[in-house]
Amino acid sequence: MPQPARSSRTNAVPDAPESAAGSRAAAQRLKMRRELAAAAMDLFSAKGYEATTVDEIAARAGVARRTFFRHFRSKEEAIFPDHDDTLVRAEAVLNAAPPHEHPLDTVCRGIKEVMKMYAGSPTVSVARYKLTREVPTLREAEIASVARYERLFTRYLLGHFDEHDHQPGNDDPLLAEVAASAVVTAHNHVLRRWLRAGGQGDVETQLDHAFAIVRETFGSGIGAGRTAKPKPAAASVSTSDEVLVAVARTDAPLDEIMQTIKQALKNK
Repeated sequence: MPQPARSSRTNAVPDAPESAAGSRAAAQRLKMRRELAAAAMDLFSAKGYEATTVDEIAARAGVARRTFFRHFRSKEEAIFPDHDDTLVRAEAVLNAAPPHEHPLDTVCRGIKEVMKMYAGSPTVSVARYKLTREVPTLREAEIASVARYERLFTRYLLGHFDEHDHQPGNDDPLLAEVAASAVVTAHNHVLRRWLRAGGQGDVETQLDHAFAIVRETFGSGIGAGRTAKPKPAAASVSTSDEVLVAVARTDAPLDEIMQTIKQALKNK
């Protein structure tokens, strides 16, 4: 006797608790990282970066030294608690992009996750910006974080083109890499201007304006060097005695198919 098919919902049930547990763990991890970051910021501002130790940061946050090193490799990393999670969110935007969307538009949406991180806590972001201007080590750590986003977006854009295709007139690989840098530069320009203004102003509108300039400069060029492949006919018709057989593309407009059939009947 045949067995009834299993419902797909049955397999999904055990995953729900694990997913919920994973979300809670991620939230707790981010909360701890932010508490350590707040403690580090307070101490750096009060004592100075060089005079502050990891032990003092951990004590201010109410945790052990080993807990600090479970979250950060060094004290300079402690004031950037959100970059890892933001990088994951930005990559998720790229991975979920609709197939019809221009890849440059997708990258612009992805880097908005970075701006959301800063705009979500203006006071903290402004204080961190001032601190990184004063401490070269922190500035270098910030530059390294920004470079991770640029590598992510460059890989994404290059993934849409043949990096080894150097045929005359095809500048897609070059434009893809330059465009990724331009998106990050535009974002950083708007971000710095917003931070210097004390976190005031409509940063999203400013960012959209900057991205519009990038799209206008690079968007139309990406893909322009490619030779368009001729689109196959909507339908093909063959006849044998009194039988007419039509084969059509699934995406072909109905009126084109009918026109092809009518023409074949006229010629018969």
